[in-house]
Amino acid sequence: MAKRPKVKATPANDIARRTRALVTPEGVTLHLRLATAGARAGAFTIDALIMLAVLIALTAGAITLWGSTGSGGPAAIIWLLGFFLLRNFYFTLFESGTRAATPGKRALKLRVVARDGGRLTGGAILARNLMREVEVFLPLIFLMVAQAEGFSNRWLGLLGLGWTAIFIFMPLFNRDRLRAGDLIAGTWVVENERPKIAPDLLAANDRDAIDAYGFTPQELETYGQFEIQRLEEVLHRNDPDTLTTVAGVIRRKIGRRDEGVTWGHDRDFLEAYYAAARLHLERRLLFGQRKRDKFDSAG
Repeated sequence: MAKRPKVKATPANDIARRTRALVTPEGVTLHLRLATAGARAGAFTIDALIMLAVLIALTAGAITLWGSTGSGGPAAIIWLLGFFLLRNFYFTLFESGTRAATPGKRALKLRVVARDGGRLTGGAILARNLMREVEVFLPLIFLMVAQAEGFSNRWLGLLGLGWTAIFIFMPLFNRDRLRAGDLIAGTWVVENERPKIAPDLLAANDRDAIDAYGFTPQELETYGQFEIQRLEEVLHRNDPDTLTTVAGVIRRKIGRRDEGVTWGHDRDFLEAYYAAARLHLERRLLFGQRKRDKFDSAG
């Protein structure tokens, strides 16, 4: 019986294996690439080093001010408090921003997205990062305390390290490279290939080109930052079927049902709408008015 030929590992095959279809609430399909396990580990290492540097700076500052290094001294208290705040709020704070990424993820061009295609919610961000306490920090803290109190032994150490290793290496053993926090929160970590196309689009769509479509403020108010960022991704990927689908969705949403030559080609329409909506949002931000997404009526 002939053996099945092995599929040669190539960069193209790797990209294909990591590509996932994300369907937005509007029914638009975006093709995203999952982050590799190595990239995620590298991002976490960068973030851990940043957290360590902050802790060292806080401890050095406490020692300078109070000159105490005892276990109950100000330096120890500052270190424990800083470690608690960093490990619980560092990741949550950065991933709650518009970039949905910590400094480590931004350095490696990664970001967090919701697997259902919707907006990344605060609850999902909190859930995925609270799980990191169970995955990594709690067993390591337990081992440190056990060592300091003198009741640690070889088997206890192996148990703690084994617990941590199971969660650390979990992304290697599932198709979507998910850690436990991702499974609970319904998130992916994806490659964030977002070249600086916004200035190019704004330059290509000058004031006359935007005005040719005559977008009204009400039409530009339809979407917020989240949807405009999605539109930027659609324009960057330049998939004809996706462009046609998105153009139809936006036309119906803003009440422009005439899809004839009056509105030009789909990409021309989307570029003009993107540029006009982006300018509209930026003007509002100058006055402290932020519209995060289409559901945000307080913008």
